[in-house]
Amino acid sequence: MEIINIISEDPASDDATMLMNELSDCLKAITGASGKNSFNIEDMFNKRSLFVIARDSNGIAVGCGAFRSIDNTTAEIKRMYTKIKGCGIGEKIISYLEKEAYKMGYSKFILETRLINQQAVSFYNHNGFTQIPNYGKYVHNAEAVCFEKHIF
Repeated sequence: MEIINIISEDPASDDATMLMNELSDCLKAITGASGKNSFNIEDMFNKRSLFVIARDSNGIAVGCGAFRSIDNTTAEIKRMYTKIKGCGIGEKIISYLEKEAYKMGYSKFILETRLINQQAVSFYNHNGFTQIPNYGKYVHNAEAVCFEKHIF
């Protein structure tokens, strides 16, 4: 795998928009919903939120990820996506987000995905996330599955 750089970037940039649109198209194909209603770009401009883009050695945007504040110790993972599956880009994004979240004082990540999105479920299980009861707007959604991970 070539060198991947993870960089905090503007979530309204052209590359960010392109990646999030690709993610929305993928989610719509898998789940029937784009996920756009679960992401508010304004949340990313909070000083305790972060949006990152993964770039290859040529500067090409190959993935993205973000977190937003839920409370003083909990952040929610949003908009995780990689153009190339199975080569470690997602793990590098998650690792970077964990380090940055820890620096900001967070001790836990939470997130939601859909049960039908088995690739995402497997990814989060593989990266140390454990299933939790559905939270927030997902409480009564039988299609949703929620996870958490304590970060150190």
